[in-house]
Amino acid sequence: MKTDNRDEKIVEEIASHYREILRLIGEDPDREGLVKTPMRAAKAIYDITTGYRQDPAKIVSQAIFEHAGSQIVIVKDIEFYSMCEHHILPFFGKVAVGYLPKGKMIGLSKLARIVDSFARRLQVQERLTSQVCQLLSDTLPNNGVIVACEAGHLCMKMRGVEKQESTTITFDYTGKFATDSTLRQEFLSLIK
Repeated sequence: MKTDNRDEKIVEEIASHYREILRLIGEDPDREGLVKTPMRAAKAIYDITTGYRQDPAKIVSQAIFEHAGSQIVIVKDIEFYSMCEHHILPFFGKVAVGYLPKGKMIGLSKLARIVDSFARRLQVQERLTSQVCQLLSDTLPNNGVIVACEAGHLCMKMRGVEKQESTTITFDYTGKFATDSTLRQEFLSLIK
C-alpha cells in the first residue's frame, strides 16, 4: 500500500484503536502473536476502504469514447469485496453491469474500477448496486443501465442466523431496462 505522511498518521491512529480493542476483548496486545496485529489490521482496514479516497465520477470521465454500435454492452463476473456497514464484516460476490450505448461507450476496465470504488467502503449490497447503476446512468450517455449483484455476507454466515449457503441478489436499472421487461430478460439470460 502506497502512503503519504497523512496516510501514515491515519494508519497509526487506527492501529492505536485496534490495540485498545484487543485489550477490551480480553487479549494481551503485547503477547508475541499480537504485537504487530494492530498495525496490520490498521493497514488492512485502510486498504479495504480506499473507495472513500476515490471519485467514481472521475473514473468514468477518464474513459468515455465515441461509439456507434452495440445494442447492449455487458461486463459480468466482476468480483468485489466489501464490508457490511452494520457489523464491519466482509461480504463479497460478483457484479454484472450492462448498458445500452447512446453514441458513447466506456472503457471496460472502468466498470470494474467503479464497482471497486463503491465496494471499498463500509457498505450495504443494496446501496452498492444502486450507486453503480446511478453513477453510470448519470455520467455515461446511455439508453439504460442495469446492474445485478450476488453476494454472500459473513454477517449472516458466521454470526446471527448462521445460514452458510445464503446469498443475496440485488438489481437496479434505469432507462429502457426499466420500461422493457424483454431487455431485462435478455440481460439476465446473458449473464447466466
